[in-house]
Amino acid sequence: MSKILFLAHTEADGSLHKAAREALTGAKALAEGLGGEFAVGIIGADVQAAADSIGGCNGAFFGVSGEEFAAPRYASDLAAAEAIAKAAGADIIVAPASYRFSRALPGLAVRLQGRVDTHLSGIEVRDGKPVASRWYYRQRMEGSFTREERPWIVTLDPGCFAPFEGEASVEVQAVDAALPAMRTKVVGIQAPSEDEQTIRPDASVLFVAGAGWTKKQGDGATHVDVAEQVILGFLGRTKASLGSSKSLVDLSGEGQDVISFLTHMHQVGQTGATPRHPKGLATCCHGEEPHVVGWRFINERRAINTDASCGWAQGKCDVLYVADAFEVMQAVNELLNG
Repeated sequence: MSKILFLAHTEADGSLHKAAREALTGAKALAEGLGGEFAVGIIGADVQAAADSIGGCNGAFFGVSGEEFAAPRYASDLAAAEAIAKAAGADIIVAPASYRFSRALPGLAVRLQGRVDTHLSGIEVRDGKPVASRWYYRQRMEGSFTREERPWIVTLDPGCFAPFEGEASVEVQAVDAALPAMRTKVVGIQAPSEDEQTIRPDASVLFVAGAGWTKKQGDGATHVDVAEQVILGFLGRTKASLGSSKSLVDLSGEGQDVISFLTHMHQVGQTGATPRHPKGLATCCHGEEPHVVGWRFINERRAINTDASCGWAQGKCDVLYVADAFEVMQAVNELLNG
């Protein structure tokens, strides 16, 4: 009989991230499909609240807790994950593809002499076997595979399953994790405020800026400073996530005036990110295929462009506003100001 372990870590406030509860849904479905035993392992400073928040999943709970496991460190995360995996006797371990586990779990596979596959888009049971799915070629093709080696460790990307909901009080079996000599000490976290962060994976709207924001306008001059104010004003009021076309972020290397807060981290498309948001709004962007391929997981698409025959008009968006993005977004910001 297979033993499935769902592995998670707590956030700074002791809760479980949405991506972890999504991975739990996938792990629980896998266990039910295989007819195997199901267990949950949680790592954090105090894991009881996190365990109670998902207690309805009806698994055996294991926990490694303590202040030394609160902050993400490879050595402590690996030691905790190894201790839980051995205590649970799991042969398939499912975890969210968080930055913390993406770093530590490949090491766990080495220690357990198993195999690991990261950033999967799904896992299910076919013909009595666990089958994983993953995107290939910049998410243009999806492939499926299985493995015979055990333990098999998999991490699931966010957005592939519905978040698990089901609170219940549970008893967590404490597991001791032997820590090696630690060479890293976490003394604090410095992070920009929420308003300064423009990449927001959990936002309901993706706002994409194209190169048109930096081009000459009707008066024959560029207005990059105005563009920055308009874009930041919209992001500040809506808490949307900011993306960019490749052509706009590449302008910094061509000596042109650029939007100061855009980097290649914002780039959406074939050579950039493929974000997942319910809605997306493209502005001053032609909607060419290498860029639009990054909109694969955007459910509702709208665009603003002065060209009625731009790429967005070729069936790539739900609504195209043929208008000046400066005027439209300034009017939108005024409406948002009330």
